[in-house]
Amino acid sequence: MQVFETIAAFRTARKAYATLGFVPTMGFLHEGHLGLVRRAKAENGAVAVSIFVNPTQFGPNEDYASYPRDPDRDLALLKDAGADLVFLPTPDVLYPKGFATRIEVGGVTDELEGQSRPGHFSGVATVVTKLFNIVQPQRAYFGQKDAQQCAVVRRFVADLDIPVEIVVCDIARENDGLARSSRNVRLTPENRQKAPALYQALQEAARLFRSGERNVDVLEGALRVSLIKAGLPDIDYATVVNADTFRREDACSENALALLAVQAGAVRLIDNMPL
Repeated sequence: MQVFETIAAFRTARKAYATLGFVPTMGFLHEGHLGLVRRAKAENGAVAVSIFVNPTQFGPNEDYASYPRDPDRDLALLKDAGADLVFLPTPDVLYPKGFATRIEVGGVTDELEGQSRPGHFSGVATVVTKLFNIVQPQRAYFGQKDAQQCAVVRRFVADLDIPVEIVVCDIARENDGLARSSRNVRLTPENRQKAPALYQALQEAARLFRSGERNVDVLEGALRVSLIKAGLPDIDYATVVNADTFRREDACSENALALLAVQAGAVRLIDNMPL
């Protein structure tokens, strides 16, 4: 496994690979990330991983400074998972002095995370585009937990004719259903005990949907009741949208996606489930 901190060095090493899968991460890796790495390796023969906590996708009151970081641990895990190339840039490498370009994606960014985190998706789109240009993969692998982010990436890849296939993989979960996230380590013991309620709420909405319920108000009400009963009343959103447009519809279609964003102490938890 080779590790590079500069664009030039990475590009030189990348020339040795005809095909390459790519897993962009912000580090502090967990089994969800490693599953993406293993799948990318299996489907491409070689895999590159980036580790970069991207400052431009964090708002002024968000957790950029406290986001967990442990690059030595990450590198050991990536070596065991079979990574071939690791790109580990600093902010000044990706955003050098004079950097003045941002990518704005319309439509799919208008609601949910786009409203709650202004500028977030522009930061994501900009850094992922830069990483695609640097790594030049044939396929890139993302987790379904960040469902709206996946839709944003698919949108700008299509709009900008970027020759990368986007592969979205199932959510990796703990044994109790909690979606794996690097931020979970910051949960207090009390909130860690409550956190599986997100998965349980989504399961209840899916049960109602399977029984024939299509009224979004009813499904959203079930989500909220489940969370409040579990002691998680600080709900940013608990909604059901069209999985393609991320727009709420009064009567949901067969392409429905339930999404949650909940504040658990200092940690914002998100989760989702196709209905």
